[in-house]
Amino acid sequence: MESPKTENFKFVQNKKCEYFPCHKKVKEENFNCLFCFCPLYMLGDKCGGNYILNNGIKDCSNCIIPHSKGGYDYIMEKMEEVVKKASDF
Repeated sequence: MESPKTENFKFVQNKKCEYFPCHKKVKEENFNCLFCFCPLYMLGDKCGGNYILNNGIKDCSNCIIPHSKGGYDYIMEKMEEVVKKASDF
């Protein structure tokens, strides 16, 4: 398979979303909506993100990894862990 000439597949914005931008710590022009629901959520405390537990429920509203520059690469590096965890079910 030929390597892509660009990396546009790593970034998408949905400015029509009623929640855009859902995390205020990322500049709007850099806000990436690709991982609107973070695939690393299921890794619990091993996701590497900035989260808190509210009554045992993981609250990721302070995490900007999926929405920031470099977030795509970070998440893809961790996907093997996600696949392994999913296969354990």
